[in-house]
Amino acid sequence: MVSLVEDMQGDHPARPVLVLSNNPSAAGLTKAANLGIDVASLDHRPFGKDRLAFDTALTEILERVAPDVICLAGFMRIFTPEFTARWNGKMLNIHPSLLPKYKGLHTHARAIEAGDSEAGCSVHEVTAELDGGPILGQARVPILPNDTTETLAARILPLEHRLYPAVLRKFIMGDHHRVDLT
Repeated sequence: MVSLVEDMQGDHPARPVLVLSNNPSAAGLTKAANLGIDVASLDHRPFGKDRLAFDTALTEILERVAPDVICLAGFMRIFTPEFTARWNGKMLNIHPSLLPKYKGLHTHARAIEAGDSEAGCSVHEVTAELDGGPILGQARVPILPNDTTETLAARILPLEHRLYPAVLRKFIMGDHHRVDLT
């Protein structure tokens, strides 16, 4: 999130209007507030298993600020088809694998366990299918013989911070051509 916000300066075609978290104590809320960005939180826990009620309340918050694009970063909730339909074509997510491989959780461990020669991250449009929307960019790193999930994640993170802003810049201008970093 900070990388996106820091990139949205000067000639960038977008400006952040809100940082929203489902975790009221998320560190990103404080970081965003310190950068002068409006923040909000909507704790998902009081909604229990009623994902539609949570997504409806989330939509109400988002509609107040009318974002052109929603950038997910660490928002670990699966959205309802109603939510993804409402924001279709306006939501991006960064995922820590080379999609379509390793959708969901524990991506680095799964890549290492599978004996893959490389890993990375992907930015994709959000659809009703978990981590299944069109891929707009990827960044790759080799998996080294002694890699652990921690060392692999540490090498991928700087690429996430470069890839997501690069994809967002193009996406906001209507350019959906893929961005690939190494």
